[in-house]
Amino acid sequence: MADIIRCPWAGTDPLYVAYHDEEWGAPVHDDRTLFEFLILEGAQAGLSWATILRKRDHYRRAFDGFDPAAVAAYDEARVAALLADPGIVRNRLKIAAAIRNAQGFLRIQEEFGSFDAYVWRFVGGQPIVNAWTSLRDVPAETDESRALSQDLKARGFTFVGPTIAYAFMQAVGLVNDHLVSCFRYPLEKR
Repeated sequence: MADIIRCPWAGTDPLYVAYHDEEWGAPVHDDRTLFEFLILEGAQAGLSWATILRKRDHYRRAFDGFDPAAVAAYDEARVAALLADPGIVRNRLKIAAAIRNAQGFLRIQEEFGSFDAYVWRFVGGQPIVNAWTSLRDVPAETDESRALSQDLKARGFTFVGPTIAYAFMQAVGLVNDHLVSCFRYPLEKR
């Protein structure tokens, strides 16, 4: 595996390498996984993604396997328990955002049939495959992430600014930002 060329951000941390090789940029159409990444990307704000990846399994346990209906029903007692949980980022605003976003997520599912149907509209139903040659080329936000962010905010979501929205889009494969030199870059696009 040492001969494999990856995006430089993957580094050598086995957790990061596995995330890069198996998940990042792969199209996701499962609502629960989309919800998981929406919550994790919001939790990551101001922190490193490595911090969130290391806490991911604990997040899954603490947030009921990222069941949006369960999270949407959290009360003050559950918030207090989460604030006391050292396995997650104990930030009241981020926990409140997870609950509020779960409620909005359920409304979107009701309106569009699924969150998947809703979110993929922002890229015309197909992943945007960019052709970056350097990490310096990869933007922090795009017109599509600004549109997604604006729409989510209008629906009451928080911790979904354009940069967080773009990180979400990259994570769930709405956008494929693997560098052209990376083994995960689509061969048909080279």
